[in-house]
Amino acid sequence: MTRTYDLLVVGGGINGAGIARDAAGRGLSVLLVEQRDLASATSSSSTKLIHGGLRYLEHYEFRLVREALQEREVLLSAAPHIIWPLTFVLPHHKGLRPKWMLRAGLFLYDHLARRKRLPGSRSVSLNGTPEGDPLKATFGSGFSYSDCWVDDARLVVLNAQDAQAHGAEIRTRTQCKSLVRHADHWNAQLSQDDGSTQVVRARSVVNAAGPWVTEMVQNAGLGDKAAGLRLVKGSHIIVPRIHDHDHCYIFQNGDGRIAFAIPYQREYTLIGTTDIPYDGDPAKVKISSDEIDYLLELVNGYLAKPVTRDEIVWDYAGVRPLYDDKNANASAVTRDYVFDLDTGDTENAPAILSIYGGKITTYRRLAEHAMQKLGPVLGNTAPDWTASAILPGGDMEDGDFDRFLATAKARLDWVPDALLHRLARCYGTALYKIIGDASEISQLGQEVAPNLYECELLYLIANEWATTTDDVLWRRTKLGLGMQSDQVDAVTHWFATQARLGQAAQ
Repeated sequence: MTRTYDLLVVGGGINGAGIARDAAGRGLSVLLVEQRDLASATSSSSTKLIHGGLRYLEHYEFRLVREALQEREVLLSAAPHIIWPLTFVLPHHKGLRPKWMLRAGLFLYDHLARRKRLPGSRSVSLNGTPEGDPLKATFGSGFSYSDCWVDDARLVVLNAQDAQAHGAEIRTRTQCKSLVRHADHWNAQLSQDDGSTQVVRARSVVNAAGPWVTEMVQNAGLGDKAAGLRLVKGSHIIVPRIHDHDHCYIFQNGDGRIAFAIPYQREYTLIGTTDIPYDGDPAKVKISSDEIDYLLELVNGYLAKPVTRDEIVWDYAGVRPLYDDKNANASAVTRDYVFDLDTGDTENAPAILSIYGGKITTYRRLAEHAMQKLGPVLGNTAPDWTASAILPGGDMEDGDFDRFLATAKARLDWVPDALLHRLARCYGTALYKIIGDASEISQLGQEVAPNLYECELLYLIANEWATTTDDVLWRRTKLGLGMQSDQVDAVTHWFATQARLGQAAQ
């Protein structure tokens, strides 16, 4: 007999994973399907920030900025291993926004929401200071303020893990091919990578397909009711570290946009992002040569030592699936989220909630608001619960990562510091599950690639839905940066061997 779920979530990005987690925690039966890997599109292509969005104030997005600022504190407490504070330096450019405007914007940024852990903004001198070291001498003053870093793809995985812990079923490499509405349920045809198909029933559907949201509306036979979707491409480049301290930079440009330069994976600097209209296949988005030129020209307008194309070690691009508010300027299109709830034309018809836009910073509130809309439709009156809930691996004393790391070093003094620090940052307290009963390095299994042992790979397969080299090297970890081709091949060979062993055991 075909099982009927309370909720089918289509899309394994941050919005889909966050909604699956919230719904499962309310006691609903949930199935999440993702056509590729978790966080394989927009949610792994962000600028890796939990931030209020300082520049959104210029577009009067006060509600969005306030909500995002509130969420910084919530998420810092929920996942201190993958989210931590950053100090941003905003050099004053005499030809662009005047100081009074920057100061006023930062005053709003400081006071739109209550701060507990993050310091407020202040004026800074850049002449002869570490903060001014990588900049041209013409930039003598500016401001500093606080926001947070996030490992975006890992945040998605942690939400999926917590959803599963609350009873949700998570299926990756599973595409929702069609949705057929019946009197009191949806029939969803699912197709897996191996060619197998299945039909499942759901009392309601969340369409969190990101860049494919309108495609899913059409698959549900509601194409004439689809809201407007605006695809905007954002691209980033990675270069060797441009300075020795941990501060980040926010650089203004003459076109009104800004770019960030952020310390990344200890040895690198992340530079981005662009805002360009996009009308191609979201699965094939790539940075363009013009975008590279744009980012280099922007940051080199500030840096004493210019960054060159030859220094770029990696690049990536993503597509933001924004609600089309008809703004002619792609940079000014709203980053706020918009819900389109269709409850059908008859009484008790099953609902479908389609989601447009959203930011990784506000995903938890988006999920909460989505369930506030769907709860009455499903007859679910469970209260909101995620604001004080810890994500997997974040259950460390007082949310203090440094104290946790010190304890882990004392307990696992035989694990090399670089390896232990990486595992702690990736997995938090779950690192003890990876290490298991091992008491020496040889018991971690084969070192498949530098700093990547078999025990971690087995954990990722068993607990984080990893099935390919890219899942591990570019989403669950960022070890692909700096790896040689033969080292990547070794990971691929390991996965192939595991697949053969699995087939032999069947």
